[in-house]
Amino acid sequence: MPQYIYRDLHPTSTAEQKFLAWIDELDREFSNPDPEHRSLVVRNALHEIYLGRKYQDPDPDSCSLAQLAQIHSFDPRNATLEPEYYGDIDARKYAERKPLIWFWMMFDRSPLGINHWLGFRMRYMIARHVLKHLGRNVKIFHGVEISFGYNLTIEDDCVIHKYVLLDDRGEIIVREGTSISDYANVYSHSHAMVDSSDVTNALTEIGPKARVTYHATVLSGVRVGYHAIVGSMALASRDVEACHIVGGIPAKTLKVKPIPVSQEIVEEKR
Repeated sequence: MPQYIYRDLHPTSTAEQKFLAWIDELDREFSNPDPEHRSLVVRNALHEIYLGRKYQDPDPDSCSLAQLAQIHSFDPRNATLEPEYYGDIDARKYAERKPLIWFWMMFDRSPLGINHWLGFRMRYMIARHVLKHLGRNVKIFHGVEISFGYNLTIEDDCVIHKYVLLDDRGEIIVREGTSISDYANVYSHSHAMVDSSDVTNALTEIGPKARVTYHATVLSGVRVGYHAIVGSMALASRDVEACHIVGGIPAKTLKVKPIPVSQEIVEEKR
C-alpha cells in the first residue's frame, strides 16, 4: 500500500518571522508564574486578537453592556472554567495555569486557531508551561481540552488531534509515539453509581506507539499497551494488551498485530 508522508509547509518568510516573534514574546511573559501577571498578559493579547487594538480600560459611556461583557471576559480573572468547580483541584497549581488554559481555549476559538502552522507552535509553547511534562516534537491540533494540566504528561513524537478531551483529574500519561484521533475522550476519574460526588481518580496510560482512533473513549485507570489500537467509537473499559486491536462497546480484541514486542516491553509487563 502507498505511504503518504506529511508535506513540510510554511507561511511567507515575513509572516513566519512575525509568528515566531509573537510566540517568543508570550513565552517570555508566561515564564513568570504569577497568576496576576499572566492574567494581564492574556487579557491584553486576547483584546488584540479579537478587537484588533491594544488594551485600554473600556469607557462605560461609549460601550454597550454586551461590549463591556466581551472586554471583561478577555481577563481570565473574570472567567470560570469547569475544573475550578472540582473539589479535588489543587487550587494553587491551577491558579498558575488557568490564565494560560483560558488563552489556549480562546486562541483556538479565534480565526488564528485554525492556522495549523501557527497553532501547532503556539499550543506547544503554552503546553510547556501548563502540563506536568511535554516531550519533543508534539503536535496538538485545535479544540483539544484538558482538565488540570498539572497531571498530564505527553511524551516525545505524539499527536493529539482536534477536539480531543484529556481529563487529567487523576493522571494521564501519553507515551512516546502515540496518536489520539479526533473527538476521542481519555478519562482519569470515575463516579460512584449511587453518589456522583464520590469520585475515584486513577492513572490512565496510553502507549507507547499506541493509537486511540476517532470518537473512541478510554475510561479511567485503563492502560492501552505498546502498539495497541482502540478502534473507532470503541469504549476501552479494561486494559488493552500490547499489539491488540480492540473495538466495540465494551471494547474486545478483534485482531493481534504482527508486530514483535521488544524484550524490554515483555519484561515491563511481568
